[in-house]
Amino acid sequence: MPGVTDDSFLIRPLLQADRDAVIALWRRCNLVVLWNDPARDIDRKLRVRPDWFLVGEWAGTVVATLMVGYEGHRGWLNYLAVDPEFRRRGIGRRLVARAEEILREAGCPKISLQVRAGNVTAIEFYRALEFQPDDVVSLGKRLVSDRS
Repeated sequence: MPGVTDDSFLIRPLLQADRDAVIALWRRCNLVVLWNDPARDIDRKLRVRPDWFLVGEWAGTVVATLMVGYEGHRGWLNYLAVDPEFRRRGIGRRLVARAEEILREAGCPKISLQVRAGNVTAIEFYRALEFQPDDVVSLGKRLVSDRS
């Protein structure tokens, strides 16, 4: 499979036409669970900052997603997914970096996220990006120091 280059990879907001491809991607990445309807999760996100529902596109194909949120206290990352055939090419890192840019611009001081305890690969990925375990089941990363 060809490499993912800056010329062939694009991060952009979700389009309605992406819905089926996104749900299929989430299924391939084992992100769909019985208690979450992926179509409803997409609809919910599209009601709140739809421009922060990021899609990674390679050569016209959806290969990655990341939902970014901020409620004024803490930023959140949800549904980071990279097609298994496109992993280990920096796509996840690029999506998270874009999310950090978005949240910094919004004045967000910290990102939180949740990872299923058994998903060691995801935990290691986030730790490599300087996320650290919080005193809860979530992981967090300080973006702005509260100290003067």
